[in-house]
Amino acid sequence: MAGNPIDGFTLSKEDFKFIGEGLQRPECILAEKNGDLWAADARGGVVKISPDGSQEIITQSHIADDFGASSDDANKFVEGTLPNGLAFADNGDILISNFGTDCLERMTRTGETKVMFDTVDGDAIGKVNFVCRDSKNRVWITISTMVHDWPSAIRKDLVDGRVLLYEEGKGVRIVADDVHFSNECKLDANEEYLYVVQTCGRNICRYKIADDGSLGTKEIYGPSDTGRFIDGCAFDAYGNLWGTHVMNDGIFVITPDGDHRMIFDDSSPEEVKKLDDAFQAGTVNADLLLSCGGEIATWCASITFGGADLKTVYVGSLRATNLPYFTSPVAGLPMVHWNETH
Repeated sequence: MAGNPIDGFTLSKEDFKFIGEGLQRPECILAEKNGDLWAADARGGVVKISPDGSQEIITQSHIADDFGASSDDANKFVEGTLPNGLAFADNGDILISNFGTDCLERMTRTGETKVMFDTVDGDAIGKVNFVCRDSKNRVWITISTMVHDWPSAIRKDLVDGRVLLYEEGKGVRIVADDVHFSNECKLDANEEYLYVVQTCGRNICRYKIADDGSLGTKEIYGPSDTGRFIDGCAFDAYGNLWGTHVMNDGIFVITPDGDHRMIFDDSSPEEVKKLDDAFQAGTVNADLLLSCGGEIATWCASITFGGADLKTVYVGSLRATNLPYFTSPVAGLPMVHWNETH
């Protein structure tokens, strides 16, 4: 078998280019085959960036522009509307997991918005983080924590993250409730497993998917503890699972053999130790988190493969105002929307 195409591949700061400007909390990015990019934006909606670099903000019909209204930096990340994870619905609408309002929303490409749901089994669904759709048109949603003030949930001893499954005509149900601060989730090429980032487990887990959508027993994929918080993940066509380390910013890959390889490190040993010491001691707070972060994509959050050959990799973040991107030696695994036309 030929070697892994990422063997020996690393990135330096000089390898990144940038697109977009004035973005607010571009946590998640969707790429289309025609070159359009759609980035979550905390002004309440998404920013569409065309291949020529021109951009427009598409604001949700029920949202006011309130990101940044607070003078407290910490409050900006827990209050108001915070579009977080994005996915395309089968008709091209955008599904938005809103980390501020704690609901799953559906927005047309011109901004008309409706709340799909904000409860499950009669209770509030919690801190909605990410959403993805599979080839059977099932929608997978992660709930990081049931704690609204999410920085206080960055703990070793709190495991209250969930995975929800929404199916048209069947509603939404809980399919996992044992996730250590669930973040992004993705399916492998065969949609055999659902891979879920455990930010506070500092690892990635996976669940085998049954025919009815129920999930099997959680198992750790790759290292049990990478030593840093993880936010986003995405598969390439070879089967490598790419991911982002957040706050102690960086980009890594977990190979099909389970090896964790750092591709890009935008942190320092001192910063890593500072955050790890606080995590072990249970003293993580918003001020500490805000003191961390790299220069390229401050608070790295997501990885998106795009470009005509799926080798252009865009990095979403919580605190940058543009989208860094680089060229990968291997194409990404096409998302379910890649060959759909709307």
